[in-house]
Amino acid sequence: MSAVVTRRATGEAPWRAAWRAPGGSMAWLIAGGIALAALNLRTAVTSVGTVLDEVSTGLGLSGAMTGLLTTLPVVSFALFGALTPAMSRRIGEHRLLLTAIVLLAAGQAVRSLVDSAAPFMAASTVALAGGAVGNVVIPTLIKKHFPRRSGAMTTVYSTALAAGTMVAAAATVPVQQAAGGNWHVALGVWAALAAVAAIPWLALRRGEPERRSTPARTAGESLLRSRLAWAVAGYFGSQSLIAYVMFGWLPLLLQDNGYTSGQAGVVLAVFTGLGIPISMVVPTLATRLSGQRPLVVAFAALYAAGFAGMLTGHAMWAWAILVALGGGTFPLALAMLALRTRTAPGTAALSAFGQSAGYLIAGAGPITFGLLHQVSGGWALPFGLLFAALAVQVVTGWYAGGDRTLEDAGAEGASHLRV
Repeated sequence: MSAVVTRRATGEAPWRAAWRAPGGSMAWLIAGGIALAALNLRTAVTSVGTVLDEVSTGLGLSGAMTGLLTTLPVVSFALFGALTPAMSRRIGEHRLLLTAIVLLAAGQAVRSLVDSAAPFMAASTVALAGGAVGNVVIPTLIKKHFPRRSGAMTTVYSTALAAGTMVAAAATVPVQQAAGGNWHVALGVWAALAAVAAIPWLALRRGEPERRSTPARTAGESLLRSRLAWAVAGYFGSQSLIAYVMFGWLPLLLQDNGYTSGQAGVVLAVFTGLGIPISMVVPTLATRLSGQRPLVVAFAALYAAGFAGMLTGHAMWAWAILVALGGGTFPLALAMLALRTRTAPGTAALSAFGQSAGYLIAGAGPITFGLLHQVSGGWALPFGLLFAALAVQVVTGWYAGGDRTLEDAGAEGASHLRV
């Protein structure tokens, strides 16, 4: 495990000297901390989705409040993700990720204890804020500490993220059943997992000097004029839109084509679980290529074939597998955050901009897809939205997949990110 070692003019700080210790124990501690943090970034989202009916009934949520609860993740990821670089410059990435994990744990713990809508929504927002900050700061930590191993560490990150997403979705209902149908317990267990994830970062909390706040000028002002930044945001957003639509609507699509709810659940579990092996392969493969355009085209072809097959209504499980394989766009989009930048500040800026704008794009997907299905009474019209998102994905991915970096993009880029 490689890591970057830097020296201060007044001598090397003790925590930096630890990088030179045999076996690189500090590097392994940070790598493990990243993996544990990534396991938790989606638990606050997918755990609620599986017991949504029970939560809505128990809290007395109206239809509008339930809709707000399902939309809250993408809104939070967009809003709090955009604020992350400024917070990172002030307190440092290590402390900020620890803060994010604490927010995740606290938010999930509090919402498992309340019995009314307002505090539940507030606690959910706190937990999701932690996830949003983690989304942005982890790619920065990978670029900062593992610049020569960014592909391998992005693999660790995306695989842990996929595993946490699947485990929370799969285990929440069994935990609820084991607790006698108590959804409070089913949601509360994920706070304990987040508490475990804080341990490595507590050990590292003194290893990073506190940052001073910087002038108000931010990278976002420059990235708004960057074609590369918008291409990354478009690619991230279009793939997220497709993913959120599939997660939300695939079971109903399967049931409309003759599958029982149990069979649809099995297909959805396989669909979600395939994200783990895909995440183990794609980032390393992307890093070995000078440009990622071949992967952009390959994943788009898988999506197109899968969508077309689903519209036939036959062998739906096979087409669902093709679409799941096309979901390699997610780890590819994460890998691009590091591959399209040369410096940790550049990665932080691109990660915040790309994910925040991307999640805003994705947030409209499931709602629009549902409205089109309701209006048309069928699936052809809503699938037109998916094909349109796929077209955007190819165009933006083609540009984002080129061999270029944000810092070297001249007038397009953000030259003040060089530190």
